[in-house]
Amino acid sequence: MGPPRPRTSPEWRPFAQGLSPRSTAYALSVLGAMYRWLIQQRYVLANPFAGIKVLGSGRTAPLDTSHAFTEGEWMLVRTLANGLEWSYGWDAAAAQRLRFVLDFGYATGLRASELIGATLGGIEIDPHGDHWFNLVGKGAKTGKVALPPLARVALDRYLVERGLPVTRARWDPHTPLIGGLGKELASGITGTRLWGVLRRFFVQAADLIQADHPVAAEKLRQASPHWMRHTHATHALARGAELTTVRDNLRHASISTTSIYLHGYEVKRARQLGAAFSPP
Repeated sequence: MGPPRPRTSPEWRPFAQGLSPRSTAYALSVLGAMYRWLIQQRYVLANPFAGIKVLGSGRTAPLDTSHAFTEGEWMLVRTLANGLEWSYGWDAAAAQRLRFVLDFGYATGLRASELIGATLGGIEIDPHGDHWFNLVGKGAKTGKVALPPLARVALDRYLVERGLPVTRARWDPHTPLIGGLGKELASGITGTRLWGVLRRFFVQAADLIQADHPVAAEKLRQASPHWMRHTHATHALARGAELTTVRDNLRHASISTTSIYLHGYEVKRARQLGAAFSPP
């Protein structure tokens, strides 16, 4: 895939080649859902796409788990983010927001669409003193994710930076979790804007580390907001979180989806078996 082009450009060719099997299957699922609704409303009698199979689109195709940062790469990313306004010319409010998005997204594993739709009203403390975030996620399914200390510290700091109260009793439940800037301070952020902000940072960070860390720089140039979710899952499992715990926090329907992030276990397994069956 090449760089994005404006629609007015002669190089804008979204249909120059066919969709991948996975993208085709997704398009068919959307069309299928639409026709099921049309049938229920009696607008049509049948789904013309029913029964169509897409070769190579089975669920056995794994997610691309390379779309995650290593521990060292993530530390480098956060170090660069800490100096945005002083070393790289970012507006202070924009830099503060960027750091919050990185920390909160990484600590919770929320999808980008869930981050932009989140409000302070979704946060609760249960009778045991544990913090949770209630949300409506993919497929309009309700769920909740744990808010670990990193997420809570990042939120408290960001609220202070926005001039908002830290005490829950004083919160306006409709306040967006991620604030706008300038005149749009109370309006939150759109998905397009969030994607653009993170892409700007990732590309700038890639340019800064290119000479010393070319592999990490290339990953940053490819990174999107969803990489924080992949990184969250990979690091949680590597640090000893149980597979079912990570599955539930990511709200995966199947544990097999979550298990693709078990890189640390595979490394351990390979080394232990290598040591057990080394030549004399």
